[in-house]
Amino acid sequence: MNATVLLLGLCAASLSACGSPRPQDRPAAPVAAPRADTGLDRMERLTLAANRCWFKSGDPAFQAYSLAPELSSFSGRPRFLLVPRGRIEARPLLVVEGRAGSGEVSWYGPLLDKPVAARIDADLGRWRSGTSDCAA
Repeated sequence: MNATVLLLGLCAASLSACGSPRPQDRPAAPVAAPRADTGLDRMERLTLAANRCWFKSGDPAFQAYSLAPELSSFSGRPRFLLVPRGRIEARPLLVVEGRAGSGEVSWYGPLLDKPVAARIDADLGRWRSGTSDCAA
């Protein structure tokens, strides 16, 4: 009789092991945080806006210049330059520079001593705030 009880116990144990397991409580999938605005992200947006609004639009205030993007900077300072038109290797007349991991943007150069400086300041300030319109 002990052998029968033992055999029934083993059968019951093996049958319970074959059943589907109880669902485990799973932690909720993490919600993706909004992507941080890095210096590179911001500089890409500023470069695209400058190209579209100052150059592709044919804006006469920028006809004497060319845009030279330098976004893949190993210095952690993605930037774009305005240089004399057709002279990409020339000394920059305007440098617009961001910082990796920061929303900070600065701009400097001799072009800021020209009448177009107010326009540059207004456009860059507006684009930094998140708008991308070309209002002159």
